[in-house]
Amino acid sequence: MPVRSRIEDPALAGPLRQIEQLIRRAGGRTWLVGGCIRDLMLGRQPRDLDLEISGLPPGQLHALLTEHFSVQFVGKAFGVFKLQGPPVHISILSRMLTDNESAQGLLRQSDPDMDIDEALARRDFTMNAMAWDPDTLELRDPFNGRADLDAHVLRHASDRFREDPLRVLRGMQLAARFRLTAAPETVALCKTLTLDGQPSERLWEEWKKLLLQGVKPSLGLQFLSDCGWLRFYPELAALQGCEQDPIWHPEGDVWIHTLHCLDWFAMERTGNQDDDLIAGLSILCHDFGKPSTTTTDYGRITSRGHEPEGEAPTRRFLERLTKQDDLINGVIPLVLCHLRPRALHDANASDSAVRRLASQVKRIDRLVRVARAAHAGRPPKPFDGFPTGTWMLERARRLEVED
Repeated sequence: MPVRSRIEDPALAGPLRQIEQLIRRAGGRTWLVGGCIRDLMLGRQPRDLDLEISGLPPGQLHALLTEHFSVQFVGKAFGVFKLQGPPVHISILSRMLTDNESAQGLLRQSDPDMDIDEALARRDFTMNAMAWDPDTLELRDPFNGRADLDAHVLRHASDRFREDPLRVLRGMQLAARFRLTAAPETVALCKTLTLDGQPSERLWEEWKKLLLQGVKPSLGLQFLSDCGWLRFYPELAALQGCEQDPIWHPEGDVWIHTLHCLDWFAMERTGNQDDDLIAGLSILCHDFGKPSTTTTDYGRITSRGHEPEGEAPTRRFLERLTKQDDLINGVIPLVLCHLRPRALHDANASDSAVRRLASQVKRIDRLVRVARAAHAGRPPKPFDGFPTGTWMLERARRLEVED
């Protein structure tokens, strides 16, 4: 078997076996493609399956599937199906009718007789451009994705990468999730692409994966910087070169500090998606106010007032990513108050001060996560365990205002 583990989840293995048999008996062929093959190569269990079918037209495939499954026909023009229940996505091999980037995804047409290697050429990165036949066990890897995966290299599969510029953001989250280094030619190609015209919903999904699944988010953001894509995120670009007092921040500028903070956050995610997303975004944005407030007075670098100054750039940044007001309104108070736990601790603040802070941020536990990451993200300064956070949580619990 050319992959390092088998699909063990019965909710996936059962439907796959049934679909493969149906397709084979009808004269078609089933290929596992994309992320599920990548995960199996890494010895991981996939959460869902992406199947591509050759040899059968859309109508016949639809008829076969509906005999045994509840099926949603999501792409009538090019044969895309989703099963209701098991997380299985099925499509017929298809081609783009034009290279016109303004009509991405709208001009695909199914081609059941298309060669699988040609179909793989339209995928994003080599690590996702492999296909495996669960019947014959044949692995198709025309772009050496397995070698790139083993070498932790992020490389685009072909020049058709440019058909969907969103793939730059996909590269960002993949680099973070799998600790990848981008090939120079991939960085060069990404520099020629633009974010213009991309719907925010698609962008948001890639940023979510960066924050919720990234093992080392700094690698993803550095990839974005290397590709010149910080020009679409001026709030992030402004962090680069924004100096900090080396006594308190020996790690470097605000950009480097933010990357360290996010990597620390990634090590302490709770698994609660809402909490992790709000905390992660708050850590990403927590020092957005520094570029406009940083000065050098008598030889010392300071950023007084950067907390309130961070509100406007944080809101601008988040509103370009998502329309979820509840999420944005959950992040803003944490950015505005990320220094408050330390200030209240140092002042041995009163109960009423702690209650006022809780009323402002709503979730003291989230605020402590942000403050802890900001405190930890200063290597080589040693991390002391952040006793301030322990003190704040204990006070909040005693006062019953933690949440």
